[in-house]
Parts: sequence; C-alpha cells; structure tokens
Amino acid sequence: MFKYAVGLGIAGNFARHLEQAGEMEDFKDLEVADENGPKGIFPFYLKDFDGQLGTYPLSSDTIILPDDSSLNIQAEPEVALICDMVHDRENVISLTPKYFAPYNDCSIRRQGAKKISEKKNWGEASKGIGEKMIEIDTFDAGGIMDSWHIASFLRRDGVLHRYGEDAAMITYSYFHKKLTDWIVNQLNSQEDTGPLEAIHRYLRNLERVEQVVISIGATRYTPYGERTFLKAGDDVITVVYDSNSFDEETVMKNIDSEIYDAENMSVLLQKVVS
Repeated sequence: MFKYAVGLGIAGNFARHLEQAGEMEDFKDLEVADENGPKGIFPFYLKDFDGQLGTYPLSSDTIILPDDSSLNIQAEPEVALICDMVHDRENVISLTPKYFAPYNDCSIRRQGAKKISEKKNWGEASKGIGEKMIEIDTFDAGGIMDSWHIASFLRRDGVLHRYGEDAAMITYSYFHKKLTDWIVNQLNSQEDTGPLEAIHRYLRNLERVEQVVISIGATRYTPYGERTFLKAGDDVITVVYDSNSFDEETVMKNIDSEIYDAENMSVLLQKVVS
C-alpha cells in the first residue's frame, strides 16, 4: 500500500508514554527546544535502503513476531498521517497531511539499542496500518480530526482487554500546524545524536519521494497494556473513531462483538503469529 512512501515515526509526542515504555533513559542527554514537546523523528521504512529499514514492514492484518522468542514485543497504538511532501533533494519544503488511519507502531522492548529505529522494523508485518483511511479536510483547529479519538484493545484467549487509554487526537503534545512545522524543521535539521538519526541524509539519497507515512506518537497504556507483551494467537486492535458518533464504551462493545465496519470509525485488526 505504501511501498513507495517513506515511513517515519515521532518519539515522545504523548505525555508519559516514554516512561511507560521504559525509554526515557534513551533521551536523558538529548537537548530539545521544548521539554514538553516531542523528542525526535525516527525512520521505520526507507525504500531500497541497504539494511533492515529497506524491508517493507506494514500490514493491515498480521503481526509476525521476531525469530528470537526471548524478545518482548509491545503494541503501540497511534494515528498515522499520510502526507504529501515537497522535497528539493536538499530540504523538505512542505508537508501536507491528506489522510489519517489507525496505526500500530509495534516495538521491541530492547535495552541498549543505539537508535530508536533498531527497535522498530524487524521484518515483514512488524508494523500495522489500517486499510480504511479518513480524508483530512484541514489539519488546523476546527478540522475533522479534532473530534476523533484513538482506542486500542488486545483479545487474548477470547477475552477483550483495553490496551491503551482512550485518547483524543487533539491531546497530542504537538498537533495541527505546530506539529507539521516541527516535522519539517526536524527533517531538515535533526542530526545523528543519541537515539536519533539525520533523516535529511536519508532523504537526499532516495529517489523522488512524494509521500510520507508518519506515525505521530503512541498513546499511554492502561495498566494491563503496560505490563502485557504480545504472544502468538493474540488479536491486537487499534481504532480511530469520531467521538461525535461514539463514546468509548460503545466502541469497546462494537469491538467485543466483532463489529469492525461502522461508519465514522476505522479499525486495524492484526493477528499475532510467530
């Protein structure tokens, strides 16, 4: 679906997620302009890249666990922006969000990884994005996304559990134009330091890039989600929905009843396999 796009993610754009994921230590020495803002951008897919990041990791129905069964794998419920990008081979000129979709930034909980990207793409079907995308009218205050929420669940042994906290998209630390301005600046200026990489160097070496998939940050976990890693047989479910049409209890009832095609909702359902 997005094999010709660039895949990027944002770290630390939702309060307390990094602490829950045990990743704050990775950023302790990183200097950022805004302590309450996101920490940086990481790549998860670069077409034709010579290395693991060149493997297309997105799936709309499956998560394949790594061969190393000792690794702990945790879902990360997010929203992804599908953006048009104008790039002159030196700098990103503009970034325009066109669609959004539920996203699972599934990650290895690996201590000592030098770069964030080392935890993010271990092969095919190591990430998730919903097939049903919602068109963005405007990525400004008052636009369609202001009333939409993110919810996530894990079905294990036939029992549905809340995995992440229900979260309004407007509660991201950076959103709207503040977020896109930050992304453009970060893509052009972020250096190879600490857990971050110089994304602009990757972009300069790629063929013409016009589309970018950007996961804009994982929400906080419930106590169950924080302590529960994925195992074969699980269903991991990420939902985006319009709060003008549903409340969070109705969303959970729909998912529990396996109603995945309701209007004003997009559901990413992935079966976990080994």
